[in-house]
Amino acid sequence: MSKKRREIPVFDHPIIETHCHLDYLKDRPLEEILEETRRVNIEKVITIAVAPGNLSTVRELSTIAPWLYGTQGIHPHEAESYDDAVEKEIRTHAQDDKIVAVGEIGLDYFYDNADRSIQRDVFRRQLQIACDSDRPVVIHSRDADEDTITILKEFEHTLKRRGVIHSFTSGPGLARYALDQGWNLGFNGITTFNKAENVRDIVRMTPISQILLETDAPFLTPVPYRGRENAPYYLPFVAEKIAEVKDLPLDDVIIQTYQNSLRTFFPKP
Repeated sequence: MSKKRREIPVFDHPIIETHCHLDYLKDRPLEEILEETRRVNIEKVITIAVAPGNLSTVRELSTIAPWLYGTQGIHPHEAESYDDAVEKEIRTHAQDDKIVAVGEIGLDYFYDNADRSIQRDVFRRQLQIACDSDRPVVIHSRDADEDTITILKEFEHTLKRRGVIHSFTSGPGLARYALDQGWNLGFNGITTFNKAENVRDIVRMTPISQILLETDAPFLTPVPYRGRENAPYYLPFVAEKIAEVKDLPLDDVIIQTYQNSLRTFFPKP
């Protein structure tokens, strides 16, 4: 008989899901997922664009509830599908009311689904969109620390709002550079995995004022629900793990990461 999994904790203070892919969730109807997400006191959800084919889908999802938001951008896996028409679509909608960032953009040398030189070019072009539209950026960087740093250095003086390197699994060199430059680091269910001590080491070195909570659903489901499709409503487990790893009161982590999310994606005029 399998051991009963612990119920999802519900905190008094709201939390914000800064990175998921609502259009990729398949195990439950979206309406049920959103109801459960609200039940566990998640105040806002940002669903992330990754490909030309889901730019409009993300925009549509961001309009179905006042607490849903989206991004516009092309993931490095899809870099070879980036062209002037795609760039025009991202530029046209980057400043829509419910679009809060340019992303998910960056470099992925682990899978190498696109030519690396094309990845770098597309990364630069989308960083320029963020500069021009005064939007923060959601960055994906895997096995590409040096090139990520090189390219971000080119935009140090023009990219005003920075953003987040999400699902951070890179080394301390990229972490230190990003933190020194005012970027946030996004952490998710990987922090709960047994073999992810390298990620927990980065959590320890990251000031709580620069941590964002995310799930990256439907991927990277946290313990104790590994094996199931991830969803935004599992985010409280990530908050708990961050508090444990950093040896901070849970309430402090929840309140500070909430404020970090507002500062990054929802700044007051």
